[in-house]
Amino acid sequence: MRIDKFLKVARIIKRRTIANEMADMGRVIVNGKQVKPSYEVKIGDIVELKFGEKISKFEIIEIPKVQGKNMPEMIKLL
Repeated sequence: MRIDKFLKVARIIKRRTIANEMADMGRVIVNGKQVKPSYEVKIGDIVELKFGEKISKFEIIEIPKVQGKNMPEMIKLL
């Protein structure tokens, strides 16, 4: 699954277009490297998001097959 879609499905970012723009601006870092919106996430990836001065960091523990309201935890905050 693409990083921009994952961020939306995991409800970290409200809209996929916002996630896409953040990645284009270099505010999405996976395993220490800036990634494009098309980056394919993997279980165990460490993701950092830069929201202004604040940095959110988490590990991907599950990638959903389908999107739904009762989604299990997909990330672990670090």
